[in-house]
Amino acid sequence: MDPATGEFNFTRLEKVIFGPGKAASLGRELERRGLARALIVTGRTLGKSRLLDKVTAAAGSRVAGIFKGASQHVPSRTVSALVEEYHRTNADCMVSFGGGSPIDTVKVAAKRILDGPGKGAGAATIDFEAADVAGGPDLVHIAMPTTLSAGEFTPIGGVTDETSSVKGGVTDPRLVPRTVIMDPELTVETPDWLWTATGMRAMDHAVEVIYSKRHQLMVDTLAARAISLLLEHLPASLKTTGAESLAHRGRCQLAAWFSIFGIMSTRVGISHALGHQIGPMWNVPHGVTSCITLPHVMRFMADVAPERFGPIAQGMGVKFDERTPQVAALECAERMAKFISQFDVAHRLRDAGVPREQIGSIAATVLDEVEHADTVGRQVTREHLVRLLEAAY
Repeated sequence: MDPATGEFNFTRLEKVIFGPGKAASLGRELERRGLARALIVTGRTLGKSRLLDKVTAAAGSRVAGIFKGASQHVPSRTVSALVEEYHRTNADCMVSFGGGSPIDTVKVAAKRILDGPGKGAGAATIDFEAADVAGGPDLVHIAMPTTLSAGEFTPIGGVTDETSSVKGGVTDPRLVPRTVIMDPELTVETPDWLWTATGMRAMDHAVEVIYSKRHQLMVDTLAARAISLLLEHLPASLKTTGAESLAHRGRCQLAAWFSIFGIMSTRVGISHALGHQIGPMWNVPHGVTSCITLPHVMRFMADVAPERFGPIAQGMGVKFDERTPQVAALECAERMAKFISQFDVAHRLRDAGVPREQIGSIAATVLDEVEHADTVGRQVTREHLVRLLEAAY
């Protein structure tokens, strides 16, 4: 047995509040932090929802303004608009309400506000090391998620260059929300396909932090639990109603949190790198990309490092024999594909409207991210990625 060694990096997240009705705690959070001018950030759909009233009512007189311009894949222009609105309203904090789009829009805008114009442009690859660099002044961000994408738990913000359709990221320890309020009552208007897709995004996090060559026991443990929670509660959250549905949704929210705990230490792999470029290039939601790519990448990783699949097998209820790990690893991939097949989401690139003749165009950018993350444990080539894209088509 090899000795356990490593390094675990905590984020600056301070508090997670969870459970039905917890949206009402927003006002107390603002008060205890001495914040008086909160800019609420959301998208167009939630901007017209009655659920926004719950958020504004909870903040009360501390609402400085409401920005409803957050958009899928976070186009750079929406970030610029939010920065302008932040300064116009003289806000002292931001509250994101919605899924990954408003959450990332706030993060990237905060980077520009804290560091100046041009600092939130987004690099082509995620700089994980930057999350461990001490920053300067802070901008408090409170997140109230309505999906399961779990971006509220990281100091990384994604942003898309509209001219190239390439998505990059900004990383800064100051960007992680200080408080996350997970209230399943805020998720009841989330479309089923989006709830499912972001649930699979959380599943993607859990699987990829486990088979990363940087995996750690604590992260493995929480991620395995996330897998089992999602297997049980994601389908049930869609098949039930009322208080029962809220209970299942709350468990899914906890799974999303567990799935991404420690991701800054373990990083993620090929499925995420593929999704980061498939999404903005062909306007495919990131959760949907996980539904498409995850089983194929799991099969690839079952060949590369089947011995790392033990916690994945545990979460999926698959018998794992360390003497023949590839058997269990491949079984996990097949069970994942079967699990995804029950949901009404795209399962192939062709179903998502991706032109077959174009799929190879993103391989070089994906390869840059895979090499930078360095989680696979063996050399990955452009040809490997093209074959994965062909299989996913």
